[in-house]
Parts: sequence; structure tokens; C-alpha cells
Amino acid sequence: MPPVPGEGEEIGFTEFRRKIRGGEVLSAAMERLLSQIQFNGRVSVITQNGRVLKSGYEEGYFRHHPYAKDGTITFSKCYS
Repeated sequence: MPPVPGEGEEIGFTEFRRKIRGGEVLSAAMERLLSQIQFNGRVSVITQNGRVLKSGYEEGYFRHHPYAKDGTITFSKCYS
């Protein structure tokens, strides 16, 4: 039986959605690194035509600064 046009795309997109829902978006090496540095925040990846166009991170965690009397939230953004 010949393949149905678009069937491969549909199967690929279904697998893509499954991985996103399952949190399978990062490589094992990246997950280990995030765990090692105890990263809390967002990692963003923007793609265009299947290639990474832009990536970045936004971290938010409680950190005590010498200038702050209380543990305020510090946010840093880095986009490349």
C-alpha cells in the first residue's frame, strides 16, 4: 500500500506533541546540567523551519543580596 500524503507529517507532529506533554524536550545532558546548578526558571527555544532561531532563559529564585534586607526575587534574562 502506498503511503498517504501527509501521513508522515501527521505521525511526526503527534510524536512532537507527545514529547512536549511528557516534558521530553531537553537532552539528558542538559537536564543533568540544570539539576547540577539547581536551575529554577524557564528555558525558551524559538524555531523556524525546524531550526533553532533563538534560545534563552529566565531564572527566578530567592536570593539574598547584601543590598536587600529580605530575600527578594531576582530575575535575569539572557537571549542569544
